[in-house]
Amino acid sequence: MKSKVKWLDNMTFVGESASGHAVVMDGPPEFGGQNLGIRPMEMLILGLGGCSSFDVMLILNKSRQQVEHCEVELEYERASEMPKVFTKIHLHYIVSGTQIDPARVEKAIQLSAEKYCSASVMLGKMAEITHDFEIRETCDS
Repeated sequence: MKSKVKWLDNMTFVGESASGHAVVMDGPPEFGGQNLGIRPMEMLILGLGGCSSFDVMLILNKSRQQVEHCEVELEYERASEMPKVFTKIHLHYIVSGTQIDPARVEKAIQLSAEKYCSASVMLGKMAEITHDFEIRETCDS
């Protein structure tokens, strides 16, 4: 696989993925950026959320859970000194649907964190990663 990041101007870059998609990244104005796009470290944490969410939904769908909505909120801390690596990351999953089995949600999150999500495994070598979830029952109309 191959991806690339191209400099546009100032501190603005375009990242092009191996799958052919592009995203704008930019720095804050105090470092010469124009605030035109997501920060690279923000992209990294969103990558973790996306990777894990993908796994969780795939596992829940395979276990025939009736999920209507799923999101993950990420809270994180970074080191105060350079390099400002992630030191703590917490993922809070909110799963909505009908008759969702909490044990299956917990197992899906565990499998993602420990086996399937490459981003979680990599970042977990440097940061303390924790997880929790809530289930919101939706009403049948």
